[in-house]
Amino acid sequence: MGVTHAIAAAVLLAAVMTFGDYIWSVFEVRNRMLNGIVHGATMCLALGVVIGWRAGRIVAGTLAGPVIGVIAALVFYALAPAMRYWAMLPAWMLFWILFAFLQQRLMRAENTATALRRAVAAALLSGAAFYAISGIWTNPRPGPPPYGVHFASWVFAFLPG
Repeated sequence: MGVTHAIAAAVLLAAVMTFGDYIWSVFEVRNRMLNGIVHGATMCLALGVVIGWRAGRIVAGTLAGPVIGVIAALVFYALAPAMRYWAMLPAWMLFWILFAFLQQRLMRAENTATALRRAVAAALLSGAAFYAISGIWTNPRPGPPPYGVHFASWVFAFLPG
């Protein structure tokens, strides 16, 4: 059952992120801090809803998700002047660590040490997956983004988490 939920969540989040990629492209949204924070909060709202729904605490997940998104986006923008796009990796990893602890708190099914091990595994594995797909932004093809490729890339990036 856990694998089914993970796949469903990865597909849902990939759809949200691909729609976000569409919005950024069609409306030519500039990568400014406020835009990135709104984007991160929206993405994390979806993940918070999924975690809250699975835990039977949808309101708590819905409220916590955007907070995690804002924190991860702020980490990215704090590190970006020195690290440029590489700042996305620690922000992405922190994102998974915070969501692992949210899940542990909402589901109350594991102790903190287990949640920490799961958080680190998710951060490392999804960080590697995220790095593997990062070319969709760092080396984009000319013309409109290939949204099918973006969707598959996002599924790949979210699945290890």
